[in-house]
Amino acid sequence: MNPEQPEERGTPVGRRVFLGTLALGALGVVAAPPLQRGLEAFLGSAAGKDPTGLTGLLPNGGGFRYYSVAASVPHKNATNYRLTVDGLVDRPATYTLDQLRALPQTRMVKDVQCVTGWRVPDTAFEGVRLADLLDAAGVRSGAGALRFTCFDGTYTESLTLDQARRADVLVALRMQDKDLGHDHGGPVRLYVAPMYFYKSAKWLSGITVTKDVKPGYWEDRGYDVDAWVGRSNGRDDEPTS
Repeated sequence: MNPEQPEERGTPVGRRVFLGTLALGALGVVAAPPLQRGLEAFLGSAAGKDPTGLTGLLPNGGGFRYYSVAASVPHKNATNYRLTVDGLVDRPATYTLDQLRALPQTRMVKDVQCVTGWRVPDTAFEGVRLADLLDAAGVRSGAGALRFTCFDGTYTESLTLDQARRADVLVALRMQDKDLGHDHGGPVRLYVAPMYFYKSAKWLSGITVTKDVKPGYWEDRGYDVDAWVGRSNGRDDEPTS
């Protein structure tokens, strides 16, 4: 998921709808795990169709919130998903989901911290180290940054080359020990463990090696380009790593 602020929408919400949605949020906190999973699926689906943005303000049973800057996002699976690695590289590549799954996988468990304030502790992510994909592509001399694009057609992100090569930056395929679902940015998303979660772009489809950093979607709208937890965006949250 991209933990960006949801765009403002102006459609009024009736009091009955508002109270009903709040009740669902409370239910997710106290319900048994199977019911929480059902609530998570409901909110994920509703968020994509909600003209009010209200569902984006509520945590689901797992503590996450659903944000998207696109009106709708296509679903991808092992049949039609592709990840391209291009730009200033010697060996551009296109990966299928099965090819990514066949590569060595790294699992890490860290807190997820959103710049809007919410945190989900001890969240497991698993995937391919971004550094491994860069090594396979052969980064050219003069490269200094990466630009990430997403199949929602709207969201973008960036990292410096040094940041991208950190051991705690993944092209993630699994979260909480299950395959990434669509609502969490699946089947593949970026995961940048030590930075605020807006850097962990959902629905990842492209990695382009560039000379310089080009600010991403929310950085163009005022967020810090270097988004270290507790050391950026005017926040003092505890670090996640």
